[in-house]
Amino acid sequence: MTDPENTDRTGKGPLPDPVGHQDGAPIAPADVVVRRVITSAESGTGPDVPGLTAGPDLLAPTPGPVTPGSPADSEPTAASDAPESPAGCRQSSSVGRLAATVERLRAEVRAAHAAADGRALVEVAKGIMIERLRCGPAQAARQLAELADQAHMSQLELAADIINQAARDQVTEAAEDFVRQAKSGPVSGAENAGSAVSVRLRTAESAALAAGDTQAVAESLLEHALAPLGATAVAVWTAGSDSSLTLRGHAGFSADEAGRWRYVPPGVATVARQALGERRTVRIPSLAEAGVPSIGRNQSPDGGRIALPAGTGGRIHGVLEICWPQPLTPQSPAIARQIEALAELCAHTLESLPAAGLPVAPEPAGVFELVDLADGLYDPALVLEPHLDADGHLTDFLIRHANSRFLDPAGRPRSAVHGALLLEAYPMAAGDAELFEKIERVYATGEPFRAQRMTLTALVDQVPLASVTDLSISRHGGCLLLIWRIEDETARLASLLQHAQRLGRIGGFEENLVTGEITWNAQLYGLYGRAVTDSAVSLQDLAEHAHPDDAVAIGRFLRTVLHHRRPTSTAFRLQRPDGVTRHIRVIAEPVLDSDDRLLALRGAYQDISSQHWTEVALAATRDQLAHTEQESAERNRLALQLQHAIMPPTRAPLDAAPGLQVAVRYRPAEAESLVGGDWYDAVVLPSKQVLLCVGDIAGHGIEAATGMVVLRNAMRGLAVTGAGPGQLLSWLNIVAHHLTEQVTATAVCALYDPDTRVLRWARAGHLPPVLVRGRQADTLPLLGGLLLGAMADARYEEGEVQLEPDDTLLMYTDGLVERRDTAVHDSLAQLLTTAQTPATTLDRRLDRLLTHSKSDTDDDTCLIGIQVS
Repeated sequence: MTDPENTDRTGKGPLPDPVGHQDGAPIAPADVVVRRVITSAESGTGPDVPGLTAGPDLLAPTPGPVTPGSPADSEPTAASDAPESPAGCRQSSSVGRLAATVERLRAEVRAAHAAADGRALVEVAKGIMIERLRCGPAQAARQLAELADQAHMSQLELAADIINQAARDQVTEAAEDFVRQAKSGPVSGAENAGSAVSVRLRTAESAALAAGDTQAVAESLLEHALAPLGATAVAVWTAGSDSSLTLRGHAGFSADEAGRWRYVPPGVATVARQALGERRTVRIPSLAEAGVPSIGRNQSPDGGRIALPAGTGGRIHGVLEICWPQPLTPQSPAIARQIEALAELCAHTLESLPAAGLPVAPEPAGVFELVDLADGLYDPALVLEPHLDADGHLTDFLIRHANSRFLDPAGRPRSAVHGALLLEAYPMAAGDAELFEKIERVYATGEPFRAQRMTLTALVDQVPLASVTDLSISRHGGCLLLIWRIEDETARLASLLQHAQRLGRIGGFEENLVTGEITWNAQLYGLYGRAVTDSAVSLQDLAEHAHPDDAVAIGRFLRTVLHHRRPTSTAFRLQRPDGVTRHIRVIAEPVLDSDDRLLALRGAYQDISSQHWTEVALAATRDQLAHTEQESAERNRLALQLQHAIMPPTRAPLDAAPGLQVAVRYRPAEAESLVGGDWYDAVVLPSKQVLLCVGDIAGHGIEAATGMVVLRNAMRGLAVTGAGPGQLLSWLNIVAHHLTEQVTATAVCALYDPDTRVLRWARAGHLPPVLVRGRQADTLPLLGGLLLGAMADARYEEGEVQLEPDDTLLMYTDGLVERRDTAVHDSLAQLLTTAQTPATTLDRRLDRLLTHSKSDTDDDTCLIGIQVS
């Protein structure tokens, strides 16, 4: 089995020994050779690889893939492209030769650029070998050429491996991830034939570093790194301080399309804006399905997009957006690491390279200008600088300056927080409404943050003290300006008092009895209907502005406050200059000096007009309601007495006939005032048969109760004729239709013969009876029959049941089973489950059915049970 660690990059077999071996020493692959060279050089023992000799410094970079049929593949000539022709044809042939020459020169320029990028990588690898092996440039070149030849690799591939071993950066990690993924399975679209991931990434990095603007960087990323992954276009955006986006570089888009998307204002929800705002990689499988606007959407509406924030040190400088022509399929983690490495490369270039064709923006104000700005503010402010760890990651913010208005909640001077880290000076910032996270977001995206009445907490001797502030955070260059305004308690209370007086229609006053000065607030002028420029009214002149009938009450009020010097209040009718009369309550208290002399009066007026008229209306309503309640209670009392006289809630067991037990239950509605129309009857007829009936009148109230009495008594009288249950219901239907006032009802009627144990029954729109035999409970067949009173002439189908010893038959009204949220057949299934539970006596079975009834319709319940013995 072939060792994967000792297999060449073509997968054809073990690598040859690149440096030779002695005494049967194992053959070392190229990456092992590189590690040996670097490791031995770092240890100072010299290269531990025998056979290293000087070689020619040769480099033959392979240009990018050439499409068959393109000008770079075959150069057209006049002899091959155009036969002999007249002058016009000769002119066309000349144009064709000129175009072919231009294309050939362009291909040579592209090949020269690719060769230059590859030479840059090779030169960096030579430099690493010179530094690690302590050798000269010529020796490093020879050793690089010989190692590449012996490992069956190009010098460019070997140079990329040497740089990866020395750098150990994100590009190296991306390449190693791809190698691990390739060993476990193929990676779709990972690399072109004959190109390694590290070579592509390093080549793109070299071209980007050598580029003169961001436009060249975008073209290099697409050509060297993204096109092999299937991408067709790339856009590099820079983020402004206001969270706007500017197109700094692009490749694969037309010039017109790039011009239309040159600038994206803040708030426009594009793909790149989403990645900037969320500070994470945004992956959109299809633009058509997502419906998000972005550059090049018309060129590939079904294409996929990936947008990555490009930032360093916690600050996002821009966004890298990559476009695919087709919907995006799931990608492996190795591909994601490669794209992340390209985003990091964009972040470094965005800091230094200008945008192609755009003027370079002036540098933002420095920290000293920001300090001067903070000192000119009237609110407390802090100037914050990002604090990075050794790996360049943002960990905290350094308090660079606290302005002269700074007031520390813990009582510390400005010098105590100046130069300290934010989380060390204010550790509660990590938990105060995620304040630190908001500061990080402003620094990363440049989008300012504003908040009103935000609660901030400070530790004073390990005691948390909260304060309500208005907060503002903004980014200026590489620093942040944090401004807050602590809410003034006095101003807040005054504002609350003003709002309370306005909502309560209250006006305050103070009257100095020594100087005669009277002070009113604006609300009191409004109550009196006077302008603020008019003179105020003294309490002693209050009767002149009130209704004459209230003079006695006002005089009693003035004697209490002026002579008895006690706080008091009174109500009167104020007659305003505009002719409007308002009901006012005045409250006053005396102000005394140390010698108990009266100095002033202060108090408040309140407009109680709405309250007065509400009380008048409520009094009238209460009187009318009391009368109505008395009438309703009397009516319901009579109806309940009538209903309970005929249908008592409890009844002793019925001694019907030998061998038959009959028990009945009647449960009134939960609301005592709700009179229903449910009824039952169980009586032995002169023929010794037992009449069993249950029924339900539609509706509630006295009408339902009287209708129930009519039908129940009619059924008893008709049953004496000896007719069957179907005929009885037919006659009862005539009674309901003609002899009552539009009464409709449902009913079940049954006749039981004790000698034969045969039960004949019929139904009129009612639920069928339930037969319990052993441990099985089922409903009787659903016979045909309309509800009573619906039609003048109706026929009712009869059925017979042969009862056996220990059988139990249950007849009931819908109040036992109906629920507002449950279908009738589900409620019947619940009833059957409860009914088939064994019971020692018939009474206990009926009681259990009532106990487990889940009805919630506030309806009466009638239940008849017979048991054959």
